[in-house]
Amino acid sequence: MKIAGIYSFNNGEQVVKLRYPQLFNEISECIRTIDAASCKSKESQEKTMLGQMLFSPVVLNKQFKNYLYPNGWNSIRVQCDYPTNFYVNGYQPKQLRKGAFREMDFVKQKLGVEVQFGKYSFMVYNVAAKMTIFKNLGHIDTGMEIVPVKALADKMSSGVSCFEQFVWDLERRGIADIDIPVMIIGIDA
Repeated sequence: MKIAGIYSFNNGEQVVKLRYPQLFNEISECIRTIDAASCKSKESQEKTMLGQMLFSPVVLNKQFKNYLYPNGWNSIRVQCDYPTNFYVNGYQPKQLRKGAFREMDFVKQKLGVEVQFGKYSFMVYNVAAKMTIFKNLGHIDTGMEIVPVKALADKMSSGVSCFEQFVWDLERRGIADIDIPVMIIGIDA
């Protein structure tokens, strides 16, 4: 695979390259080592692409894990203890789900990396909420989001968003005072 685009959200590219040049090199090398052909393993059941072989997000994510975990990257999982003191008087909730958590795909030093081959709302959530939460918890200070460019997303199941849409959303959203620096990387086969 290859890096096809880079978008610097809140000076993310500059911060990553200044603070974490070696980690950026590791991520770049990871992307280069992924054999795109081996990830085209999902047979479409969708009417518009019936029988076509598509890129599998599960296989792509596994490729990232197989490269990054042995190189000292870890996922970070934080427990979600849901508050109950904000219910209105008289409301009695059913038992809340136990074991709820939030997870960051890869963390090394203070760089958090998310690999996202899902809907655009997950991409925006990662950058606009999850990375801020993980910063506030002291796990990261800078983020990186790896997403497919449109050409790759078109060879995946429908509903997968792309780098171009993500950049459009972030450009129109703007930067808030709580946003951390995030480098957005668009990849292609």
